[in-house]
Amino acid sequence: MATQRELPSATELAGKNKVHFPNESDAYRRARNELLAEEIGLRRSIERVAELRRHLPPGGEVTRDYRFEGENGPVTLADLFGSKETLVVYSYMFGPQRERPCPMCTSLMNALDLKVQDFEQHVGLAMVARAPIARLVAAKHERGWRRLKVYSDGGGDFTRDYVNAEDADVPGYNVFTRKGGVIRHFWAAEMSGEMADPGQDPRGAPDLDPLWAILDTTPEGRGATWYPKLSYDTAK
Repeated sequence: MATQRELPSATELAGKNKVHFPNESDAYRRARNELLAEEIGLRRSIERVAELRRHLPPGGEVTRDYRFEGENGPVTLADLFGSKETLVVYSYMFGPQRERPCPMCTSLMNALDLKVQDFEQHVGLAMVARAPIARLVAAKHERGWRRLKVYSDGGGDFTRDYVNAEDADVPGYNVFTRKGGVIRHFWAAEMSGEMADPGQDPRGAPDLDPLWAILDTTPEGRGATWYPKLSYDTAK
């Protein structure tokens, strides 16, 4: 990757933009090109952060024998890697006390299901929740998910160690590596509600759910109080 010093300025690149749309004003085009420079800067920031993430020192070694209940029986954390050296584990909000899974987690998983085969060209991918496996499978079938693999952390050991020490009903996103038979924690999403900016809902950066990426390109934005639902009244 080229360093920031080797790159032309974002404003210089935005100045190469030849896009125009019917009946737009000069004021619109000036503002849009200024925004384009900011978007180029955002793209560079995303890549810079991803590169920093890739160069993290080795994370902590996983020494506990974490076990889960899968759709086809018991599995270990090592089993979830399959043949890959990297494993992504999304812990979704579907604890034993919940009648149905979290709508926000469900929105993300809806988006992931059709991409599982793409992800698995590179990494292992597992969806983990605290509810019993029978309830997770029933909810999976209700949503029509065909490819996502769901696992129950019934005992809660993994959840307490890598999601929330108090076993709270919160989501988690963890990445693990396996080299030479040694499993290590690589990275986790660590932005919490206490880190939210004023007037914003807690969020990571970038958001994993493409729902938000699309809404952020609209004049209404994502809104301050709207959240996805498990179902909608299509008659309205």
